[in-house]
Amino acid sequence: MAGETRIRVLGDAVINKIAAGEVVDRPASVVKELVENALDAGSTRIEVEVVAGGKTLVAVTDNGKGMSRDDALLCLERHATSKIRDVDDIEHIATLGFRGEALAAIASVSRMTLQTAAAGETGGTEIAIHGGRILDVKDAGCPAGTRIVVRTLFFNVPARRKFLRTEPTEFAQVRQLLMPYALAWPEIGFRLVSDGREVFNLPPGAGLIERLSALYGRPVTDALRPVEHEQDGVRVQGFVGLPQASRADRAEQYVFINRRPAGAPVLQHALNEAYQSLLPRGRYPVVFLFLRLDAGDVDVNVHPTKKEVRFRRPGDVRDALIEAVRRALGTPSASAETAPGPVAPPPEPWSHPPLSIPDLPPARVFAYPRMPMTPPPAAEPGSSSAAAVTPAASSPAAADSPAGLSGGSPWAWCRVVGQVGGLFVVLETEDGLVLMDPHAAHERVLFDRFMREALAGAVKGQGLLMPVTVQAGGHDAEVVRRNLPALQSMGFGIAEFGGDAFVVDAVPAVLGPAFAPGTLAEIAATIEGGGARGGTERWLKERIATAACKAAVKARDTLKLEEIERLVVELAGTDMPYTCPHGRPTLIHFGFQELYRKFGRA
Repeated sequence: MAGETRIRVLGDAVINKIAAGEVVDRPASVVKELVENALDAGSTRIEVEVVAGGKTLVAVTDNGKGMSRDDALLCLERHATSKIRDVDDIEHIATLGFRGEALAAIASVSRMTLQTAAAGETGGTEIAIHGGRILDVKDAGCPAGTRIVVRTLFFNVPARRKFLRTEPTEFAQVRQLLMPYALAWPEIGFRLVSDGREVFNLPPGAGLIERLSALYGRPVTDALRPVEHEQDGVRVQGFVGLPQASRADRAEQYVFINRRPAGAPVLQHALNEAYQSLLPRGRYPVVFLFLRLDAGDVDVNVHPTKKEVRFRRPGDVRDALIEAVRRALGTPSASAETAPGPVAPPPEPWSHPPLSIPDLPPARVFAYPRMPMTPPPAAEPGSSSAAAVTPAASSPAAADSPAGLSGGSPWAWCRVVGQVGGLFVVLETEDGLVLMDPHAAHERVLFDRFMREALAGAVKGQGLLMPVTVQAGGHDAEVVRRNLPALQSMGFGIAEFGGDAFVVDAVPAVLGPAFAPGTLAEIAATIEGGGARGGTERWLKERIATAACKAAVKARDTLKLEEIERLVVELAGTDMPYTCPHGRPTLIHFGFQELYRKFGRA
């Protein structure tokens, strides 16, 4: 018909179900919204119960402020909230929830019961809702706080219900979702029950390291280091994992912005940058980081489920995070929250006298600072590898000085036991057995030495036989132009040549003959991605890592015992002794407890 309209206004029931699809897509989404409400209500204990992975029942109970009857009825309306008043409040969100959509959305696709009592009141209120319709409102005897029970989720949206996974998968999602909140609020008690079985019961009042230990166990916390750094109004706290604790996925990367579990592309870039020379491709660090900055500098209203935020000053956040992680990875182990004690003596692993093998050559034992700690002169990239690790002459004065030993040393004492496979060095330390790859270890030693020179502006430049004129693109040329002083401090002899052209008459010595005109455009892109400081450092790291690899000892090289000992000492003095600059391990550790288990000894 000519007068018939094709555009219609949807009914409230349809609108509510469509809106619910943006907020609630599985039982874990229900848990997220209800737990965030409980946290915003000032709860000190939160209990989550699920049946059949949450498909049959999800119940969240808290001891927060609770609500009066009027507020309880009003909170079921769409866009009803106590957390903001006008549009200006959106720019300074300090709570987890603020849109007032969650309860209305959940109620529209489930059979929900809400019990609540305000603190100080003698009685409470119980409301029954069926598919968004209020069926009953009555008085209830209940403690202060709120309990919300959600049954048969998506009973009236079969198209959504059929996309739910198996019960174990849905429960795994619930458990994984609850973990960030348990970590962000260690002072709050969390209890999770599945099908009547208690999964965990975390007491309130814990510190972050205790909460991490309860959820992940001691092996994870032993591989963490503390983070505490503030710059440009961004404070970074928490823990980051050593490279040997890396994973093949990002499942154990938790970043909180003002205690909100959320992410942003700039944060992932910063973590990649911070671990760039520590992990091989395809490996990801374990991190538990808390960023605090002014609420007005974070926009949390950019994603339907608030999983992603936007920063007003992303560069400052990126630089603060990179610097915080780098500093943490150069400090002693995180799991020890007390000052380090005296050096431990060699362990006594057996209760009876050790075996005696008369014709076994004795292994040399040295406890720090046995070896002279003054580093040998820096080796040129093309010089002899073995000479680069030859120890200086021992002297009593040098042996008494621990100045060259890093606080992050992997051991307090060790002995060189021998060599296997014509390559790997076997060490015994105070807490186990260590296999060391001399090539990877020497790479790390040389890399740290070269980087110290580079960052101190002491990089040697190597003059070119003929100056090279480089024509850069408009954007790249502008980035290079802004960073000429940084490039010059890196060892480049570079100057503007008019327009978008630059003349280069010297390059960093670590490049050797590898310089090509396209290198400047590459540096420009790196600087643009990582910031002036981070970008130049990243480019330097890539080049210096290559130079260190070429200069390090090779598998075919023969090292004397004194040279191996010197390499062990120098490796212990580096900022990151556990990996080479390309992320490969330098050390593989087998603890005594692990050895006892393998041999069936308690």
